[in-house]
Amino acid sequence: MVGGPAPDASNDLIVTMALLNDFKTARKVVRTMLRSRRNRRRVAGLMDEHPLPAPGSVSIAVYFADTKVNLYQIRQWYAPLAELSKRFPVSIIARSPSSVLALWEEAPVPTVYLRRVSELEQFVSEQPLKIVFYVNQNAKNFQMFRYGRMWHVFINHGESDKMYMTTNQFKAYDFSFVAGDAALDRLSYKLWDFDLKRKAIPIGRPQADHFAGELPYTPDDRTVVLYAPTWEGDRDAAAYGSIESHGVALAKAVLASDTHRLIYRPHPRSGVVNEDYKRANIDIIAAIAEANESDPSVQHVYDDGKEMGWQLVAADVAITDVSAMVYDRLATGKPLIVTRPVSEHAEIDEGGYLGSCEWLQADQAGDILAIAQRVQFDAEAQERLGYWAERHFGDTTPGSATARFHAAVESLVALWHRHAQIHIGDRHVSEVDPFEDDEDESPSAE
Repeated sequence: MVGGPAPDASNDLIVTMALLNDFKTARKVVRTMLRSRRNRRRVAGLMDEHPLPAPGSVSIAVYFADTKVNLYQIRQWYAPLAELSKRFPVSIIARSPSSVLALWEEAPVPTVYLRRVSELEQFVSEQPLKIVFYVNQNAKNFQMFRYGRMWHVFINHGESDKMYMTTNQFKAYDFSFVAGDAALDRLSYKLWDFDLKRKAIPIGRPQADHFAGELPYTPDDRTVVLYAPTWEGDRDAAAYGSIESHGVALAKAVLASDTHRLIYRPHPRSGVVNEDYKRANIDIIAAIAEANESDPSVQHVYDDGKEMGWQLVAADVAITDVSAMVYDRLATGKPLIVTRPVSEHAEIDEGGYLGSCEWLQADQAGDILAIAQRVQFDAEAQERLGYWAERHFGDTTPGSATARFHAAVESLVALWHRHAQIHIGDRHVSEVDPFEDDEDESPSAE
C-alpha cells in the first residue's frame, strides 16, 4: 500500500508508544517511592540524635516543605540565620525526609522534622512562635498559614526581575522582606490593592555580608570569569536559561584562552526538563575537565558545591542569566554581563536594572572575551553598576543589610508582643482542620 503504513500498523505504533511512556512513568514512580522509603528509614534511625526542641524554646522558625532538590533556596540563608540565632532562638521546620537528612548535616541552626500535620500542630502548640519565615511558594506553605498568633513572613530566595518576584502570592503573607526600592517599585506596579508601605519591608541583601569562602584554585594573573546560568525553566515565560543557547560557545572561548580562568556554576536543576539543555550542561562540564587534564595549571572550576559567595567576589567578570544571581553579583559592584534569553516569550522587566545592563546575545557568546574586556574596564558601565546596586539594595556598606534584617525582625517581634497583649484575654480555640490529610501529598514524596 502506497502512502504510509496501514491504519492497523499506525494504531499499533500509537499503542506501543503509549505503553512505553506508561512504563517509563511507572518505573520513575517506583524508583521515587523506594528512595522515599529509604530516606524515611534513615530519618527514623537518626531521630534520637535530633530531638525536638524543648517546649517554649523556639521563637522564630523557617518553614521548608520542599525536597532536597530545592535546598539551594534555604542554603543562601544559612549565614544570616546563624547570625540571627545569636539574638533569637531559630529552628528550621522540614517536611521532607530528603531535605531533613541534608539539613541535619549542614544547617547552622537546629532542624525539626515534622512530616505529618499532627506533628506540625503539636510543635506549634508547644512553641511560642512569633515569626515564621518562608523562602519559596511551596503549596504546603498553606498548611502552616492556618496558624494565627504569629507573623508569616516571606523572605524569598534572592532578588531578581523574574516574574516570580511579583507573584500575587505575596498577598498570602503578613509581611515580606524585600531587597530595596527596585523591589518595592515592582510590587507596586504588579500587585493590585497591596498595602506596600505596611507589608513590604526593605532589608537589602544580608547574604552579601557573608560572601566568603576558600578558593578552589591558586590566584594568579588570569582573568577570572564566572558563568552562573540558571535552569531552563518549566514554562515559556520563565525560559531564562542560557546553557544551550549561549553556554557552550561561551565556555569554549574562555577555555581556549591562556589568560582566563572559568568558574562554571550551573543551577542545580539544569536539565531537569529539557534533554538538550542537560546535554549542553554535561558538555561544558566535560570540556572543563578536559582542559584541566591537558594543563593542570589553568585551574578551571566546575562548581557544584553548597557554599555560595566566594564565586561572586572572586570573579573579575561575571556572566549570569536573568535570575537572583544577577542581583547577588550586583551587590558586589563588580563587572557584570547578563545573557539575553532567546525565547521571545520570556518575561523580562526592563523597568529596572535589566533596562540598563550589559546584555549578551546568543550570537555574541563566542566573542565573550572581547566583551568581558570592555565591560571590565568601562567607566560608564561601572557608574551604572553603582547606581543600580544602591537602587536594588540600598546601603551596601558591609554589615548594613544585616543590621536592617535584625531591625526588621525586632520590629515584628515587638509588634507581636503588642498584639499578644491586646488579645491576652481571648479564648484559645483549636486551629486544627479535621479534614486535613495527615499524610504526604503523594505517596512518592521524598
